[in-house]
Amino acid sequence: MNAQALAPRTRTAKSALPGRFADPTSVVYLALLGVILLGWITVTARGGSFLTLDNTVGILQNSVVLGLIAVGQSVVVLTGSLDLSVAYLVSIATLVAAETMDGSDGNIVPAIAAVLAFSVAVGLANGLIVTKLGVNAFIATLGVGFILRGWIEDTYSGPAGKVPESFQRLGFDRMGPIPVSAFLLLAVAVAVWFVLRRTRLGYHMYAVGGDEQTARLSGVRTHRVIIAAHVLCAVCAGLAGLFLAARLGAGSPWAGTEARYDLTSIAAVVLGGTALAGGRGGVTGTIGGVLMLAVLDSVFNQIGVDPFFQNVVRGVVIIVAVALYARRGTTKGVAS
Repeated sequence: MNAQALAPRTRTAKSALPGRFADPTSVVYLALLGVILLGWITVTARGGSFLTLDNTVGILQNSVVLGLIAVGQSVVVLTGSLDLSVAYLVSIATLVAAETMDGSDGNIVPAIAAVLAFSVAVGLANGLIVTKLGVNAFIATLGVGFILRGWIEDTYSGPAGKVPESFQRLGFDRMGPIPVSAFLLLAVAVAVWFVLRRTRLGYHMYAVGGDEQTARLSGVRTHRVIIAAHVLCAVCAGLAGLFLAARLGAGSPWAGTEARYDLTSIAAVVLGGTALAGGRGGVTGTIGGVLMLAVLDSVFNQIGVDPFFQNVVRGVVIIVAVALYARRGTTKGVAS
């Protein structure tokens, strides 16, 4: 009787929500359209051209590295963890790739294998430190990042290795008007989406992020799930490093850290509606967050905005987005 009485009120309360707040994925894509429109108006008012083929291609290409890293970051954040070592891993991935290739087409496959193997090792280390040693993910991955940084600083003082021209085509070629690299990002995003939404491992990742203790009592091997999430995140960072090596033509010791891909990837994940506490969100929203940041950067560059102000605007956008998601979550909790 009580359940029947509550049901109509629940439906009525929830039906009022879409008019005020859509789900986070819808919000980020609506916001993306708004940013594109505002950017077009601003750039046009200053005598520039925003919605051009070259600028669109540039935005897509600039989204690939951050997109790959953020897709992987989404996985660990969904489990209630995070990874601050990705920026250093990206840098090392470019170096391993370029030095292994050494300008030879015959070394491309071994270089890719070496980068992926190294990425798996780093992800495995992160996962084991978090789960087996019980170290907080923030501290664990920051520590691993410092270890990688120490290796970089001790071994390299500048660019190293050489990427053959055939592999560099990954960074510059197009299929029609669309960059080849955009298809790489799409393929990785779809693969990770499939893992999260269509496999037992994905269900377990959401369960662990929602409530690790409850998931453990339900029979989920939570440690294995968290380790797998860190490995997936590291592999995505390794793929980003391979793409950056193709773009740069050589390995760069600071390719990942100069762009602050560690914090920026987390920002894109949060902007896309994934909860930092874990258990809610996904890859689709993350891609929207990445594109929004890329569009903002494009607008800023075209109108010559000061870098300090760029970071201020980025920060405001992220804070507003998270505030809206938090308010929506509170509203749903009250309604139910």
